[in-house]
Amino acid sequence: MPNQPQAPDRNLALELVRVTEAAAIAANRWMGRGDKNAADGAAVEAMRVVLNSISMTGTVIIGEGEKDEAPMLYNGEVLGDGSSPEVDIAVDPIDGTTLTALGRAGALSVIAVAPKGSMFNPGPCVYMDKIAVGARGKGSIDMNKSITENVNNLADQLGQEVRDLTAVILDRERHNPMIEELRATGARIRLITDGDVAGAISTAWEGSGADILFGIGGTPEGVIAAAALKALGGELLGRLAPRNDAERDEAIRLGYDLDAILDQDDLVQGDNCFFSATGITDGELLQGVRFNERGGSTESLVMRSKSGTCRIVKSQHSFVKLSEFSSIDF
Repeated sequence: MPNQPQAPDRNLALELVRVTEAAAIAANRWMGRGDKNAADGAAVEAMRVVLNSISMTGTVIIGEGEKDEAPMLYNGEVLGDGSSPEVDIAVDPIDGTTLTALGRAGALSVIAVAPKGSMFNPGPCVYMDKIAVGARGKGSIDMNKSITENVNNLADQLGQEVRDLTAVILDRERHNPMIEELRATGARIRLITDGDVAGAISTAWEGSGADILFGIGGTPEGVIAAAALKALGGELLGRLAPRNDAERDEAIRLGYDLDAILDQDDLVQGDNCFFSATGITDGELLQGVRFNERGGSTESLVMRSKSGTCRIVKSQHSFVKLSEFSSIDF
């Protein structure tokens, strides 16, 4: 039976943008001041205040640790006003805390929300080995193949030469062998110091100049990026990468299959997830926060996987008016 036409329903992403806007503005006050903990703390508190105003009951599945690490948004924390819907939340108040602290480009505030029970909980595994591509490259990547094979397969699918491709990878010592293999393929490389959520999204964002992402990065960032790539039609593959024997043993004890390859639909099940990102500092995806005589401006990327709608939201904020009622110190 064909799908019946539906009237547009509630798009939580259009409410979540207020969350990432508030966090980005709060974080940007610390841009270049060398204190990444202060920047992160400001973003967390702003994010929590706005999240608690949204009509939902949300549980943080991907946060920043356990409850005793508060004031971070901790795993298991319940947010929202207590009404429906019940949702899972994956959050990174600052994707790129070091970038923010040093005043460098590419820091974002990001959040993803999906129906309750649909987000992958990585348990003790902080890191994940990942490959990501955009919609045109979907189906060309394989975690069990070498970097060379993946790059060649992507080039074939895109109808391009390998030397025309750009691979994104975190600039980490652990990635030196990957970088050397990439260089040998002839592909161009964009090394990023932080921010692999933005790196993954860039592979699916038209005009970014990125084609594929490789490397070991945060598992939380992997889940958040998966939500974004579901909306963009891209693909993310990941495999849990324990940092040490203790973390490996704990994951096995809890029943995690460390050989399993997880795709975006394993990381975020279903097809009704919501994503919002707001630029903190200027980057290739989004402009950072600007302060002016009227207050400040933000630029955000807002997406919903069910409709595939992606919006760029540019907002002007009046701090004079906000100060009259907001508990956030803008």
